[in-house]
Amino acid sequence: MANITIFGQGNMGQAIASVFTSGGHQVDFVGKEGLARPAGDVVVLAVPYAAVPSIIEANKEALTGKILVDISNPVNFENMDELVTPVDSSAAEEIAKLIPEARVVKGFNTTFAATLATKSVAGKETTTVQLASDDQEAKDIVAGYIQEGGLNTIDAGALKRARELEAMGFLQITLAAREQLNWTAGFAVIK
Repeated sequence: MANITIFGQGNMGQAIASVFTSGGHQVDFVGKEGLARPAGDVVVLAVPYAAVPSIIEANKEALTGKILVDISNPVNFENMDELVTPVDSSAAEEIAKLIPEARVVKGFNTTFAATLATKSVAGKETTTVQLASDDQEAKDIVAGYIQEGGLNTIDAGALKRARELEAMGFLQITLAAREQLNWTAGFAVIK
């Protein structure tokens, strides 16, 4: 059983927790008050991208050496028409720059909370979580925990692939916001 810490208790944080607890893992949530106990070996940042720098700054020592899962889609929520990260980077890569001592994994950003909670996309296909990281061991650990929770995973490659995952997440969000698909739908991986 792994101990997993999740920053953020919104829809995504709750849905991700349900995946990990389904796999038999212990989940602790961290709110605005910050860490009250040591962080788990895996720490999920289930918060908007804009909140991440202050979380890292306030908890840098506690996050050092941890597997840090970034789920963010760095959308400009003022216009819903662009990402706020540099064109040649991603939220995950920017996070890795902020805390190079952590083992950053990109994941969960191409899924909606409903598809995580129900473990299916549109009630048809098993939800697949795409993962990117420069740390293969960290990526494999996270993949294993997700699979134990009943979801599929796919290795999207190195951390720089987070750029494409974030573009894909952004597209999915804008489609849902424009009611071109609903929040229980999304992209499925069919092998």
